[in-house]
Parts: sequence; C-alpha cells; structure tokens
Amino acid sequence: MFCRKNQLEKYELVCGLETHIELSTKSKMFCPCKLEFGARPNVNCCPVCTGAPGALPIINQRAIRFAIMMGLALSCRINLFSQMERKNYFYPDLPKSYQISQNENPLCTGGYVVLESGKRIRVNHIHIEEDAGKIKSEDGGIYIDYNRGGTPLIEIVSEPDIRGVRELCEYISFIQTTARYLGISDVRMQEGSLRCDVNVSIRLKESERLGVRVEIKNMNSIAFMAKAVEYEFKRQVGVIESGEKLFQETRRYDDSLNITQSMREKENVSDYLYFPDPDVQDIYIEKSEVEKIEKSMPELPNQKLKRYTKDFGISKLVSEILVKYSNPSKFLDKSSENADQAVIIANWIIGPVFSFLKTESAKENFKIGISCSEINKLASLVIGKKISSSNAKKIIIKSLENNLSLSELIKDYISSSISFDIEKICEEAILNNKKAARDYINGKEKALQPILGTVMAKTKGQANIVAAKDIIVNKLKLITKI
Repeated sequence: MFCRKNQLEKYELVCGLETHIELSTKSKMFCPCKLEFGARPNVNCCPVCTGAPGALPIINQRAIRFAIMMGLALSCRINLFSQMERKNYFYPDLPKSYQISQNENPLCTGGYVVLESGKRIRVNHIHIEEDAGKIKSEDGGIYIDYNRGGTPLIEIVSEPDIRGVRELCEYISFIQTTARYLGISDVRMQEGSLRCDVNVSIRLKESERLGVRVEIKNMNSIAFMAKAVEYEFKRQVGVIESGEKLFQETRRYDDSLNITQSMREKENVSDYLYFPDPDVQDIYIEKSEVEKIEKSMPELPNQKLKRYTKDFGISKLVSEILVKYSNPSKFLDKSSENADQAVIIANWIIGPVFSFLKTESAKENFKIGISCSEINKLASLVIGKKISSSNAKKIIIKSLENNLSLSELIKDYISSSISFDIEKICEEAILNNKKAARDYINGKEKALQPILGTVMAKTKGQANIVAAKDIIVNKLKLITKI
C-alpha cells in the first residue's frame, strides 16, 4: 500500500502491549458501587468514583488478590510494598481530572509469557488502577456514562519483544485464557473487559536501536489488532522510505476502512505528573499471604495442555481447543475417570457439543443439559462396545437439540438394541451375502462391508456396528465352506 515488497523486507516490526483487564469484583476499585455491564447510564456512581470533594477512597482487597494471582501466573515478582499514585490528565470521562493508578511502585514486576516456539515475551510490570468512564456519541450528541468509572483494572505492560503479528496474537490469547482460568475476569473483548494499547515501531533488521513508538489505542479484537498492526507496519515503512520522519503519537484503528488514524501526540510519563495519592493507604502484603494465594490457584492453561497431551493422550489440536475455554475443560476433568474416556469425551465436546454451542461465550459458559455422570456412562458404553461411537454422537445431538434426558435416550437405545437377536441377524446376513463371505474368507477385507450393511439395515441402524463386526468375523473364522 505504502511501499514495495523489497522495502518491507528491509525492516523488522517491533511491538509491545499494554493490556487492560477489568477485574470481576462485585464492587469498584475504591468504593462500594456495583459493577454491572449494560446498566442504565450513570446509576452505579457515588461521590467517591465521581470525585466529589472530601470523598475518601478505600482499596478493594479482592482486586489486589486478583492482581497478585495474575502476577504469579506470569512468573512476576510480587512486591510486598506498593503505592497508589495520581495520574493527572484532563479528559471528560475522568471526573476527578486524575486517575488513581501506579507508576513508581507497581504491585508486580518482571515476569514473562512463553510462546509455543519457546520464545519469552518479557513482562515489565503489572499495576492496578481504576477505569475511566465511557464517552458515547448518540443522536448527534456526545454523552458520558460514569458507570464504568472506578472499575478495578490491571494493566500488564510487556517489553517490546514481539516481532510479528503471529506472536502478537499468541501473546494476547495466552493472557486472555490465563485470566479466564484464574477467574479474575470474563475477558470479553467485545464488552471491553479486555482492551489493548499496541505500541508499534520499526527498525532495519540489522539494527539494535528501537524506532519511534506509535501507540494504537483501545483495541478490543484480536483480529482487528492483527490488521491494525499490519497496516501500521506498512505505513511506517512507507513514511521512512519516502524520506519523511515518524513522530511519537497515539492513533486509532478504523475497522471500516482498515487504516489507523492520528488522534494526538503521544504523552510521556513525565506529562502525567505522577505523585503518591494522599487519600489512599500504601499497600503492604505479608509474604505468607502471597504463598497462600499461590497455593489456592487453579491449574493454569499450559499445565492443563501438558496433562491432556501427555497423560490422557488427547491430540494436541483437540487439547488446544479445549484449553482455550475453562468450563468445558472442567467438565472433561469431572466426567473422565481414565485416559480412554477422556479422549472420547474430548472429541464429543469439540464435535457435537461445540456445534450446538455456536458462539464463543456459549462455549465458555458451557450451559448444557447433560451431566458429567451421564456423559461418563455413555463413554463407558462406547468403550464396552455396547453403543457405537457414531450412535453415541447421534444420542448427544438428539439430547441437546430437543432438550431430552441423555440418560433416558441411552436407556431407550439399549432397550431397542436388545430387542433383537444380534447373533441370529449376523448369521442371516452371512447366508444372504455368500459371495461376500467367501471373498472375506479368501482374504478380501472390504468384502465384510455388504454383510455389515445387511445387519445395519435389518436393525434400522440400531445395532452396535463394532460388536456386529466382531460377531461376523468370529463366525467366518469357523466357516471353511460356504
């Protein structure tokens, strides 16, 4: 768009992310106002979160705990002393004209995310802060909803270690999945509970010096983030190759045009005039409390992926799909007693169940009318060759689509299956397909299909095809002439 391919190949993309995650606490960061997505504008506000004179903030301890959990998950150092500060800037969605945040003494420092390639994306720090309100444009007017103002956030600041769109997407997906597993946020990007500011620069491939940093603000879609970064990379190369200079700025992404647009010059840290907030107590944490939190943390996605592939023998592709969602993987763990069951149930989850749960939120919520004990029983019947795998899938689909009891459907299937003499039907199928039987005896494996087809037709598809095949093969072994 802006330059030729050979010009693009001279440069390297350099990215760092500032990832904002809204924490799933019941109340706001410094006041008891309720957190409620989609509430009527300006109903969940009070003197504290709207900055009334004399209103004193009190720290939400659950938010501190959630931030520590994320820090531990990313191998950060938890600082036993940290401090809240005022970040001063003037914008309509910030009624106090400052944001309570952290700068000099954040709660978590260091840490990293390990990509599939083994590369580490370093984390500079994680700090806690309050969210701003929300500006809306409606009917030709501009309105401000302060319901979101004061929502507890963590901001995860990476080092500029990301070198391509693929690494970018993998990094943010890892952060999203980890937060979801920890239960600290629903991380729904479409609702704004996970938003990213992407810092993009370029440099010649042989250079060690970082280029001019441009920030793309408030990205709330991984797909759009990838497109915005691809566009910005080409734009910056085009500017440099045309002999012009880049300057530090903040830009926004227009998804309808697939371009980034300038918003304002980028501020430096010094522009915010940080200073310790005199109204908020300093944060002191006991080391024993950090250890207690660490012991209480659930199994993390990378740990679960390893267990599924190594211990259960589930394929890597199926495991990766499952691990992406916390509730389906919990369902698998509760319903599986052994590796054989786990493999079968895992394939049912990403197959017929996920086909029924079409949206990402539906898959994560995993509200289905099938219990762990019911799916366990069905898997055991498949392993015991009482029900074929294909018929088991049909039973699951029928249960989900018609809101019918899986246990009753299994019971009905077993009753109908034993209503006919499978041994006799297999014998008749052999006699009705003598040529196929002779061919099989003479070593033609495929000749078994017409005999099996006759059995399935006779039983109207109710017979267990695996069991029927075993019966037919065993009977043909005893036949020397037909």
